[in-house]
Amino acid sequence: MSVLKSRPVLRWLVPVTAVATVIGGGAALGTFAAQAEPSLPPRTAAQLLVDLQTSRLEGLSGTVVQRADLGLPPLANLVGGDGLAGLLTGTHTLRVWHSGPDRQRIALTDTLGEQDVIRNGRDVWTWNSRSNTATHRTLPEGTAGGETPELPATPGEAADRALAAIGPSTEVSVGRSATVAGRDAYELVLAPRDAASLVHQVRIAIDAREHVPLRFEVFADGSDKPAFEMAFTQVSYARPDADQFTFNPPPGVKVTEETAGRRQPADARGKRPADGERPDVRTVGESWATVVVARLDGAGAPADRAGATPGRPSNGSAGDPAALLGALPKVSGDWGSGRLLTGKLFSALLTDDGRLIAGAVTPERLYEVARG
Repeated sequence: MSVLKSRPVLRWLVPVTAVATVIGGGAALGTFAAQAEPSLPPRTAAQLLVDLQTSRLEGLSGTVVQRADLGLPPLANLVGGDGLAGLLTGTHTLRVWHSGPDRQRIALTDTLGEQDVIRNGRDVWTWNSRSNTATHRTLPEGTAGGETPELPATPGEAADRALAAIGPSTEVSVGRSATVAGRDAYELVLAPRDAASLVHQVRIAIDAREHVPLRFEVFADGSDKPAFEMAFTQVSYARPDADQFTFNPPPGVKVTEETAGRRQPADARGKRPADGERPDVRTVGESWATVVVARLDGAGAPADRAGATPGRPSNGSAGDPAALLGALPKVSGDWGSGRLLTGKLFSALLTDDGRLIAGAVTPERLYEVARG
């Protein structure tokens, strides 16, 4: 599942390895604490990569805890309690079930209710207990598990995205062994060689017997604590009961039927293009230093266009990406001028000529792209 689909501006503001599940309810992270290292037979990084590629997961269920500390500026007054600042900070928890490529379920819980995404064959349901609403979609014939945009993320999915960056720009090594969710695990370490990347290391704890990622951590440059981490605190490899993937709408739930087929991706403003249209978005660079460039409608920075005072959004602007970015610090150079948002793992530049440039890179790399 892409949990950011209802807030698509975040797609351009956070690195791909950190957007997986930045939503949910509170949970304790006591089980993330370090434990005695288990004694495991030595394995090379190449062997661990083969283990990941050849593992066959028939069933899984468990609890995943996720924590994000991306070093965002204090933006809560701009976006409200359910906005950008709330999503990209704090600790969250979810329950997951997996039974083959076409049966998955995720439950996001908090003190106010529960949100579920369930796939059972070609049927995909989303349910929100807080709003008492549900959405049903029928996938096209032959839709493979990996082609379903609604599926939930786990440490394994986050690991897949990080492993896709492996290449000449990545140093791969073996870290310390660990115990995660009561399971002995090896640790695979990915380190970008590109100095422009804000990522120092990605560490993936892999179940020593089942070869399934159990913990995923991203460390920013200059920090010995993960800026983003997600891990199983409890896991079972037994195939879940079929009933877990059957959804019967509770009484009074408003059900919306969606058109069959894949939804068009949203652009940086949350609008989905009509058939035949493509959002004005491109990428520059590759691997860890990939930068996304999106053209926004109109010219000028959001605050300048709207006549807002920097740092003080106008009434009704809470949650408005234009007001949010327009209140950020002003920057300029031989590339032009604009506003800059920085965190531990990403930078985003909104230029006065209407471009949104973002990536898990230093601001200097964004300026290079803006100049080019």
